[in-house]
Amino acid sequence: MSLELYPAIDLRDGKCVRLYQGDYAQETVYGDDPVSQAKQFADAGAPWIHVVDLDAAKSGVATNLDVVAAIAQAVDVPVQTGGGVRSVEAARALFDGGVERVVIGTAALENPELVRTVATSNRVAVGLDVRGTDVAVHGWTEGSGRHIHDVAGEFAAMGVDALIVTQINVDGTMEGPDLEGLGALLGHTQIDVIASGGVGNLSHLEALTTLENAGRAPTGVIVGRAIYEGSFTVEQAIAALDGPQSPHQENQQ
Repeated sequence: MSLELYPAIDLRDGKCVRLYQGDYAQETVYGDDPVSQAKQFADAGAPWIHVVDLDAAKSGVATNLDVVAAIAQAVDVPVQTGGGVRSVEAARALFDGGVERVVIGTAALENPELVRTVATSNRVAVGLDVRGTDVAVHGWTEGSGRHIHDVAGEFAAMGVDALIVTQINVDGTMEGPDLEGLGALLGHTQIDVIASGGVGNLSHLEALTTLENAGRAPTGVIVGRAIYEGSFTVEQAIAALDGPQSPHQENQQ
């Protein structure tokens, strides 16, 4: 079982952007055609496309809903989308637009029943954005004062597909993922863990393939800036994530 690559498309004002450590004032624009970018990722073999509506994450208003729907309809791989999903109606609008899995972040902490409700009929991931071990909310602009392990435990029996864990301190830095934090979380939850933040080169991806705790390993990794800036291609990333395998992964095959 290899880790799945989730190339990221972060949307702001309809453009592909990346923020540095979640700071809206430190934005890099990588393109103004996110649909074309998504098709490039899919054509290169990406098994998923990860889309974040940064405007909605901050405001709660689904500013880029039409763009997200256009992406979902343009590619033949599943699309996972988050940002500002704070109601059943907001989640339904994304599913109606063709999204395969919706990511609920801030609202998951403030209204866990929303996660339970949506997960009864659709695929849901919970987005846990952390500074250190403190889970942040409202587009990374505020801390919740809650430890990631405690928050993860709340969703154990809600039918959640995955936890998407973004370490804000390394996001956009390309200095490497938070292996220590991810490893610790693997020992505290049975929900699939998708890593996000900090990947800058192929060795970082290879390190994730050997990360394991309590017989569990991450199931996916979200990568943005490193691909956009040419550190490696989608094809190279997929090859890196296909091995080497841990003994635990080999035994599962």
